[in-house]
Amino acid sequence: MSDLVMVTGGGGYIGTTLVPMLVERGYRVRVIDRFFFGRDRLADDDRVEKITEDTRRLRPDHFSGVRYVIDLAAISNDPSGALFPEATWQINYEARVRCARLAREAGVERYVLPSSCSVYGFQDPDVVADETHPTNPLTIYAQANERAEAGVLPLACDTFGVVVLRQATVYGYSPRMRFDLAINGMTYGAWKHRRLPLMRDGSQWRPMVHVADTSRALIWAIEAPHSDVSGEIFNVGSEANVYQIGPLGRLVAETVGDDVEIEWYGDPDHRSYRVCFDKIESRGYKAELTAIDGVQEVVEALSAGLTDRTPDTITLEWYRLLTEWRRRLAEVELDGALIDLEPEG
Repeated sequence: MSDLVMVTGGGGYIGTTLVPMLVERGYRVRVIDRFFFGRDRLADDDRVEKITEDTRRLRPDHFSGVRYVIDLAAISNDPSGALFPEATWQINYEARVRCARLAREAGVERYVLPSSCSVYGFQDPDVVADETHPTNPLTIYAQANERAEAGVLPLACDTFGVVVLRQATVYGYSPRMRFDLAINGMTYGAWKHRRLPLMRDGSQWRPMVHVADTSRALIWAIEAPHSDVSGEIFNVGSEANVYQIGPLGRLVAETVGDDVEIEWYGDPDHRSYRVCFDKIESRGYKAELTAIDGVQEVVEALSAGLTDRTPDTITLEWYRLLTEWRRRLAEVELDGALIDLEPEG
């Protein structure tokens, strides 16, 4: 039986952690990605096939020989979703449903949709939402995830498994590093400037999960028995990683050093939700890492020069730069070239 896993978005923050873990477990991997952040974030490996393509243009041949699909490709946060609303609906919702349909038609055994706990939006402080709790998505990003869930789950059948994972906010070091994620951004500010940026007012609840733990959950979702997971939604994280932002900021500051000051910014964040993870733990998965582990490894990576806060570590900033570069190139290109034009005659 084929051991080939298709990972869309495999060149991204989660993908560049997940793909090596899949290879280590003996899988071959076909990565479908635009590689906006570079192809070199995934090391060259005979067991990893890299295909540059947009998931809105997937073809049946992309699924040839594929046993499992992990559909990570997405416009990946709220600010980017607000900047590119139409593309977010196309990629995060329409393309994912189409991907799942193509996978089913191609005889793929299981499709996994990495969704987000952001679909819970705002909940009363005394609510701990499990997978049956009503959703309340507040942003285009969250709304597109919710629509994608509703679009792929009905495709599940005896021969085609569909699993939805609602991931908590991810943190930790990755080869395609992101400093626009809460714990990572806090850690960078505390390490670099000895000031920790914290969004007001700090009372909001947010579940977190380490990038390696959510990658383990994605692998669990393709390996678990069909009867245990198909047609199901699972929250991914752990009770130990559900924090109020204020206390979380203080924990990060203390982990980085005694001289770190908290710096409040922005308007109050109205996204606040606590999440229950009993369901996925009852099926055999358990997160292993905490915020302290993530902070320590990010500090180590920064200190070793393995990463830094550059434009391509801030998703929205990088998309804006790519858009501006494209505009400027279009203004100066002639016949599709810059300097090296073909002479006439």
